[in-house]
Amino acid sequence: MISTLYARYYKHLLWFVALTLPLFWYQAESIKSNNDIETWMPRDTGVRQIYEQFKLDFGAEEVILVGVETSALKTDALEALAGRLERLPGIRSCWTPHRLAFRMEALGVAPEEAHRRLEGLLTNSEKDMVGLFAVLSEVGTKDRAGTVAQVREVIEYCQLDSAHVALTGAPVIVTELDHLGNAKSGRKFFAITLAICLGLLYFSLRHLSLSLGILGVTLWGIFLTQSIIAWCGGEMNFILGSLSVLVMIFTLSIAVHFVSYYADAIKAGEKQPLDHAFRASFNPCFLSTLTTLLGLISLNVSSILPVAQFGYAAATGAVVAMVVGLGLTPALLMVWPDCAVKSFRIHHVDFSWWAGFVNRHRHGILAAGAVMLCVTMLGILRLRPDVDPVDFLPRDSQVLVDLGRVEKGLTNVDSIEAVVDFSGRDLTFVDQLQMVREIEKIIRQQPGVRHVLSLGTFFPDELPDGPLATARLFSTARSYQGEDGLIANDQKLWRLSIRVQDDARVGGGADRVLHDIEQKTAGFPIHYTGMTPLLDSAQKEIFAGFWESFTAAVLTISLVMLISLRSFVATLIAMVPNIVPIWLVFGAVGFFGMPVDIGMMMTGSISLGISVDCTFHFMVQYNQSIKRGDSPAEAVRKALEHSGEPMLDSTIISSTGMLALCLSSFAPTARFGCLMSAQMVASILGELVFLPALLCCLPDNATRKTKQETQSEPAADVEIKLLEELSSPEDSEPQIHRLPAPHIGRGAKLPRRIDTSALN
Repeated sequence: MISTLYARYYKHLLWFVALTLPLFWYQAESIKSNNDIETWMPRDTGVRQIYEQFKLDFGAEEVILVGVETSALKTDALEALAGRLERLPGIRSCWTPHRLAFRMEALGVAPEEAHRRLEGLLTNSEKDMVGLFAVLSEVGTKDRAGTVAQVREVIEYCQLDSAHVALTGAPVIVTELDHLGNAKSGRKFFAITLAICLGLLYFSLRHLSLSLGILGVTLWGIFLTQSIIAWCGGEMNFILGSLSVLVMIFTLSIAVHFVSYYADAIKAGEKQPLDHAFRASFNPCFLSTLTTLLGLISLNVSSILPVAQFGYAAATGAVVAMVVGLGLTPALLMVWPDCAVKSFRIHHVDFSWWAGFVNRHRHGILAAGAVMLCVTMLGILRLRPDVDPVDFLPRDSQVLVDLGRVEKGLTNVDSIEAVVDFSGRDLTFVDQLQMVREIEKIIRQQPGVRHVLSLGTFFPDELPDGPLATARLFSTARSYQGEDGLIANDQKLWRLSIRVQDDARVGGGADRVLHDIEQKTAGFPIHYTGMTPLLDSAQKEIFAGFWESFTAAVLTISLVMLISLRSFVATLIAMVPNIVPIWLVFGAVGFFGMPVDIGMMMTGSISLGISVDCTFHFMVQYNQSIKRGDSPAEAVRKALEHSGEPMLDSTIISSTGMLALCLSSFAPTARFGCLMSAQMVASILGELVFLPALLCCLPDNATRKTKQETQSEPAADVEIKLLEELSSPEDSEPQIHRLPAPHIGRGAKLPRRIDTSALN
């Protein structure tokens, strides 16, 4: 039936793919990239809600910080730069040391004191660098990349040498991440992956046209997946940059298995090899795709938005991959039916010998695996999260170099924002000011704090005594409200912006500083927010999200296994070899001290969903052998002989394709590819070593059951069967049958002796 269907419509399918490929490619290219740091923050958590309320109260302020070496500055050059930047549509206002000092002096602060208060923010004690804050307008936040480019043009127009100017800030970092993480920048790595997979396909299939055809429909599936994301209003980010490679791996894995089954059917002399290949591959491919879906959808339990988005997008890609692998590969085989699958590996693996080896050493293999698990557990305990976007930048990135120069010479980009809430308190402006200044003094005294800025910073230490002078002072201060974002809600909310030392940020130091500040200010009506607490919360969510998503994937995939295999023991045996490799790889990550970022945390659930694909192919063949009465060792041998080659070859193709991502200069993509490749290679250890060893340890239930059924069969029935066989006219020659010994128990009667003279 399948052969007839494809014989009639395979040309229509392939023409449809060829005609729609340009359309889907154009649609995929239209997806916008969004690497906004706020999207990495945990959703629906108390920390995130406090931050959202902070933005509503004080405004969503995004700042570009320009650091200029004083040796390259001419007279009033910084003020001229600020004036030109303020004319840009993307810049709302600019703050220079002179402008902030002028405001302090207008409120009665001495000039020397005003400049001293700016140290650690826009100046330093060595006076070798000064800074400029450019606050983005609503237009600038909508077009960060364009605004950053315009700022660079203005700096160049003012004839400031780039070697003496450092440009940083959240908009600059996000713009660089968009550039590094978008689809265009990853094209060369994707092209390398395509070339590698094409070479492996050719050496496996020995058929260039069929290899190109499979790669072509794979590209069609990738563009279709990206088009679906675009139609659903989705956006690309640095995590989704590896989606195309993942969809390609899904598709090629199914296609390789299908072609392998097709080639086996031809060798066996099947009249309809396409029908045989479809029947042999549909159930394991469907179940493996289902488990992959469950592993990917389990990522939605993470409160980090890009992780949840990747789960849905990759799940869509898995469905498309199954449609392409099972739906379009047969159409290609109608065009090129003369394929002969051969392993591209130099040394051919004798899986019959390997099955015997595993069976003989099964206990030693399992003991070694248990020892490895115990050792790697120590590495898992050493895992540490890291979601700092700065770590995603290449080490030779100019943005990273500029950030280091500014943080060393001026101040830190990230800040801890403290909000003092005077709501419900009947305090005068002076009382509020005094309390804020007391809090500011306490915070300044904490180790690791570099600078604190509040409205109290602009007032003199001693307020004027006269009521007229005090009223004039407060009138001047009120005229600045709304410009600096330091007070809100009719003077009920006061803001303190805290900058942390560079060395305090290393090793979770910012979290420690925040904890100390919270303890010292526990008696005040104050709460803390900002990017630093959000990043700390995101790091905690990495481990929570990792274990939650991985646990959800294990439970849901185990349920599918249980329904499919209909045996709790078989499900347990099938799941353990898939979990062990993931455990080993993450243990190695912990031993090497690699931080676990957002992309790496997803690999556990994804790898589990992918690795069970081969398990289903193996278990289907194993169960069929068991049903035919084979022993577990014999069933393992037949399953390895049937599924070992495609399992090994598809894993090599997939892991090698993922390994190409390690060449990316974008750290999340490289780490994701490296860890995925390592886990796929480790999955072979589970599928070809641990799984056969576990199955070989099972008792010979099938043989025992057959014997028990035979022995418990009534003797009268045995006699009747024997007499029927003896009297059968189809038997040309009499045959001697040995009767099984009847079961004799208490009260049982001996059967009548059969007259066997007819046999002589």
